[in-house]
Amino acid sequence: MIPIRFRLTVRPARWLSGAACIAALTGALFVSAKARAEAPGDALFTSGQGGYHTYRIPALTVTKSGTVLAFCEGRGKSQGDSGDIDILWRRSTDGGRTWSPSQLLWEDAGNTCGNPCAVVDAATGKVWLLLTWNRGDDHEPDIIAGRSHDTRRVFVTHSDDEGLSWARPREITADVKLTNWTWYATGPGAGIQLQRGSRAGRLVIPCDHIESGTKRYFSHVIYSDNHGANWRLGGTTPKDLVNECEVAELADGALLLNMRSYDPALKARQTAVGHDGGMSWGEQRVVPELPDPICQASLRRLRWPEGGKPGVLLFANAASGKRERLTVRASFDDGRTWPVSRLITAQPSAYSCLAALPDGRIGLLYETGAKNPYAELRFTTFALDSLSPATP
Repeated sequence: MIPIRFRLTVRPARWLSGAACIAALTGALFVSAKARAEAPGDALFTSGQGGYHTYRIPALTVTKSGTVLAFCEGRGKSQGDSGDIDILWRRSTDGGRTWSPSQLLWEDAGNTCGNPCAVVDAATGKVWLLLTWNRGDDHEPDIIAGRSHDTRRVFVTHSDDEGLSWARPREITADVKLTNWTWYATGPGAGIQLQRGSRAGRLVIPCDHIESGTKRYFSHVIYSDNHGANWRLGGTTPKDLVNECEVAELADGALLLNMRSYDPALKARQTAVGHDGGMSWGEQRVVPELPDPICQASLRRLRWPEGGKPGVLLFANAASGKRERLTVRASFDDGRTWPVSRLITAQPSAYSCLAALPDGRIGLLYETGAKNPYAELRFTTFALDSLSPATP
């Protein structure tokens, strides 16, 4: 196996930059025309600036003390998924109103460092970031076919100081990847820490892989029961034709896996349910209510049910037959229905990542552009009551 030489830095990067359902559940809701309007937000990363050709693959999380961290890939020479790709991040201590300069978190001499997926351990305050690596001259089809120079590997880093600095990434491939898997991706986006039941405290990261030989796509999770010290492989979906995924904990302690679907019969999301902390998955199905152009999406819990109010799950994706119309939806019954939504932008748009902010607002980091969905990574915030019932 070819040795990997990493360089981890925490210096400035190459650029610097400054309601029928709700009414029934929570009382009447008035949504103004302004609230229903698009909410494009501010550009945190602009492709073509700072020495990077393209910025892609947003990941967003909020630390124990409320600092917002935004991660992405900086693609050096092209828009493509291979080649010289670095991991960057920015941080905000005021709920996303202002941001630190961009910082370079991980680069490796022309190789591909990517797929950021973040999770915060509420017990320790550590921020964990799961990542993948492959040689810059290895392309996805070659890795899948088994004719690449190396393979796709899995790494983890962490921060003990609210994202100000990061530990050297360490490899965990042998613990979380089977030998007959070729392609592998962490997230991208964010993981969760379980809050209910006998496995409370477990860190869970959604992932996907491709089998060698069959070349079938599956979603799976990895987990840590000792605050990130060690990572183990969890369960895999029973059916294939799924890959990039997000996970949420439900009120009864079950887990919901929401997945990018490759089912040729219908462009819509798929879901699966796990009742054992992610060690196995079942009840896999296509969800026609969530149209999708075969793209990544984001799933996040905004609040738990309490005080007579229902819990809230949020879902964001390009809700169209192609990569456009980035839309946020809310569910008040743990994902069974999605009665309210908000259009973030009608422009071309693709990957996204949601976060619940400390003041109750919703944060969203997403890819968009007037003509190209990968022109910018924008961050916006909005309130739950700005979502409106779907038009019949």
